[in-house]
Amino acid sequence: MTAEDALAAYEAARPRLPRAAPGGPARKAAHLGEIAEGFDAFLLDAFGVLNIGETAIPGVADRIATLRGGGRPVMVLTNAASVPAEALVAKYARLGYDFGPAEVVSSRMVLLDAVRAAPARHWGVMAQPDLQGEDLSGLDLTYLGDGPAGYDEAEAFLFLGSGSWTEARQDRLETALRRRPRPVWVGNPDLVAPRADGFSVEPGFYAHRLAAIPGVALQFFGKPFPGIFEQALDRIPSSIPRGRVLMVGDSLHTDVLGAQSAGVRSALVTGYGFSAGIALKDAIAATGIAPDYMVERP
Repeated sequence: MTAEDALAAYEAARPRLPRAAPGGPARKAAHLGEIAEGFDAFLLDAFGVLNIGETAIPGVADRIATLRGGGRPVMVLTNAASVPAEALVAKYARLGYDFGPAEVVSSRMVLLDAVRAAPARHWGVMAQPDLQGEDLSGLDLTYLGDGPAGYDEAEAFLFLGSGSWTEARQDRLETALRRRPRPVWVGNPDLVAPRADGFSVEPGFYAHRLAAIPGVALQFFGKPFPGIFEQALDRIPSSIPRGRVLMVGDSLHTDVLGAQSAGVRSALVTGYGFSAGIALKDAIAATGIAPDYMVERP
């Protein structure tokens, strides 16, 4: 999938996304250091801001050290739902970042909080079993595979990761949902994620296709939806106004739209990740989603 294809897919999904607020001025800056003095806390996307695939973006670790000056909070806000939080912290450490567990908020955390607060169900799960951790312990679940197990028996479905998902599995799920519609909770609303060799297809790509099935109730956890922002903002001192919080990401439809919905400011990274592959002026005009800033690099 190309960036243009993904942009069109996000636009097709707009009825299920939060509404865009009035756009920002999209002021240009070379990097975050040029605008940092205007903010007291920073929320950073991972893919396209910290790293591309398994490679850290040069200079970002030093930039984060500067942003933290004066005790300003810097947090990761990520739709990475395929692995537990401790695996994300370890990954960022391998890439040269020093985020603690309290500085990482993932859509998986928000989803599992909701799962545990809801009545017990038997869940059919889109995920790679070998990547899962203790945070799923105690849940009644079946991992969905090539065989029939789980598709008809599940009372609801969780979308965590699409690394091993196939069109055959998607067809089996869609058939099961047409026979008996059930809730689908999506831990990663992203349609794609930037990798070193292009884009990977993420759970949101498959989940939005289910919206055409009558009776299927889709619920999304992660950017641009509010729950993940609320959880992150709860970890920031209440004395910091939302207008002094900056969300930094590479996507109009997840990072910028989510920031607008949460009432925080936004900076779109234009030189890496999703937005590096699109004509941004045209994309902003077509979508009506405009960031407060556009920075060439984090």
